[in-house]
This record gives sequence, structure tokens and C-alpha cells, in this order.
Amino acid sequence: MMPPQRSSSHIRTHLPPKILVSACLIGKRCSFKGNHHLDPAIRSLFDSGRAIAACPEELGGLGTPRQTSEIVGGDGSRVLAGKARVITRSQRDVTRQFVKGARMTLAIARDNKVRLAIFKTKSPSCGCGRIYDGTFSSRSKPGCGVTATLLLDRGIFVLNELDWERARRVSHRTFTDKHLKSYGK
Repeated sequence: MMPPQRSSSHIRTHLPPKILVSACLIGKRCSFKGNHHLDPAIRSLFDSGRAIAACPEELGGLGTPRQTSEIVGGDGSRVLAGKARVITRSQRDVTRQFVKGARMTLAIARDNKVRLAIFKTKSPSCGCGRIYDGTFSSRSKPGCGVTATLLLDRGIFVLNELDWERARRVSHRTFTDKHLKSYGK
């Protein structure tokens, strides 16, 4: 017996997974100073529908502009373990807002089947590879922010915008859907 034919409304086309990007990288004025860090290549991914954007700090309830914050006593993994805090320059503890924003960003990533994130370097939320050292002296140290750590722990590949740009330059071409289909496999 032949299986029943499906109507064309049941045909699914393969859509590559979305990329999650820091909202400031697409030009949203959501940095702590109320500025953006526009990256034209990342904005192009967003404009083409390949990327979605989020600001974990705003999602966690922190307004824009806001006081600068840094992780004191470790990195994102220690914050998530309850062993480090996120503190503003005036010593206000904003750990709860950073963890809430990280969880909300993870929910957005899961809802959109995200497997790659491109985040802003050095941020206490999004930093991947380097974060500020907790002394408010503009010095950085190796580590990841709260949101980057949570996403990495859940199997989402995270790059900072500098590593993304290096990868684009090395490849001598803009990443296309063909190139992006293979990430995260």
C-alpha cells in the first residue's frame, strides 16, 4: 500500500538556525552609556533575517543608560554558581538582574533554535573570552560574562564580535547560509 500523499502545506523547507547577537551590535542604543557598538556585518545578518538581537541587561530589568557593572570575585560561571557578584561602580549589587537577563536570553535562544551567538566582548553579560576585571580600572581578564556562560553551558557556541570579524577576514568572504549550516553540528 502506498503512503498517503501530503499536500504542499505540509512540505517544510530547511531554514538554517538563527544567530543570536548582542543588540548593541546591530545599532540599538542599549550599552550602559546609552550608546551602540554597530557592526555593519552583524547588522546585515539581522537585516537579512538570519539573526535575532537581545540585550540581556535590559531583559534583566536594568535601564539604559545605567551605571557600569563588573563581575567581582570571578567570572560568569562563578556568578551562576552564587560565588561571585555583579556590582555597579557605586557598589550596588545587580547580580539578580544579570542572572534574570541571562535566563531570559537563553529562553529566546531556545525558542528560536539558536546554535550560535555573537556577543559584545568584555561585557559582564555578553563578554566571551575577556571580561573587565572587577576593579573598574578598564583592565580586562580572561573569562566570560553571565549570559555567555549560560549559553555555552547549554551547548550554544558563543563568539565575540572580534573573533567573528577575524573569522570573516580569514575566510575572505561573508558567511552565507551555505557556510552557516554546518555550525553546531
